[in-house]
Parts: sequence; C-alpha cells; structure tokens
Amino acid sequence: MSLIRHEPDAGTRPIEDAWVSLSDGETLPSRDVIVTLERLAQLDGDVPGRLGVVVDGATDPEALAPHLQRLSLIAIELPKFTDGRAYSLARLLRDRYGYTGTLRAVGHVLRDQLFYMWRCGFDEFDLAEGVNVEDAVAAFDDFTITYQPAEDHEQPIWRRRRGG
Repeated sequence: MSLIRHEPDAGTRPIEDAWVSLSDGETLPSRDVIVTLERLAQLDGDVPGRLGVVVDGATDPEALAPHLQRLSLIAIELPKFTDGRAYSLARLLRDRYGYTGTLRAVGHVLRDQLFYMWRCGFDEFDLAEGVNVEDAVAAFDDFTITYQPAEDHEQPIWRRRRGG
C-alpha cells in the first residue's frame, strides 16, 4: 500500500498510515481505528484513539450524518475505475454535510483520477498496487486552470476571470 496526502498549501507527499482497519469482531486497540459502518453504529462510547469508517460509494450520506462530528477519517472504497459514486459521496459530504475531516480514497485508485478526486474533496489516496508514488505525486501538477467550481474554486472560471 502506498498512501499519499495532498494539501494545497503543504503540497503532496507520501505519508505513513497511522490507522488500523478492524473487522466487525475485533477488539478495539489503543490507537486510531477504521471500522465498518455497521460497527460504527454499535460504538456508543469513547474509543481509545481517533475514529474512522470505511464505506463504499453507494453509501447514503444520511447514514453517515449522525456520526460525522466524531469521525476523523472517512475512507471511501472505489471498486473499479469506472465507478464514480465515490466522487459524488465525497462531494456531498464536503458541500452538503460540511464534513471537514479526512476523506481517503481506497481501492482502485489510479494516477489519472487523483486530481479529480481531490477536486471532489478527497485529501488522502491509498494508491492501487503498481501505481508509482512519485508519478502519483506529480499528478497534482498536471492542470493549472480548472473550469468548473469544485473543492478548490467555488466559482467557475468565467466568474473568476471577471473578478466576481
């Protein structure tokens, strides 16, 4: 697994994964954990470390809404290159639900998707096996101008050019 983080002010860099993923039956360790949505619903007290959840792109954001304040990380699985539901979920979590924690793309995460994922709200990327880390880091420099409003620009380019 190769994990990278993109922050516009700090740049893009490989990072170590501080999180451990748990299956539903495992005991909570004294560290940062990622649990399933089912397990999350069962946790009603404090956890020893930070709390994260893993979901797929088809997850209804309403199922996450009651838990957003206590979640430090939401990992969204991308099962294949052509499945865009994770992009939509990320955008909804950021824009409609105001989620400010970490959004991590996991699964079939390819270099060509990274810039677009970031524009939808992802900030960490668990790269698919075989993706070159240095090449993935460089993906964020591929485009210097964007046309549509997104996470990085609230206005389309024509409004930005007019200054309004």
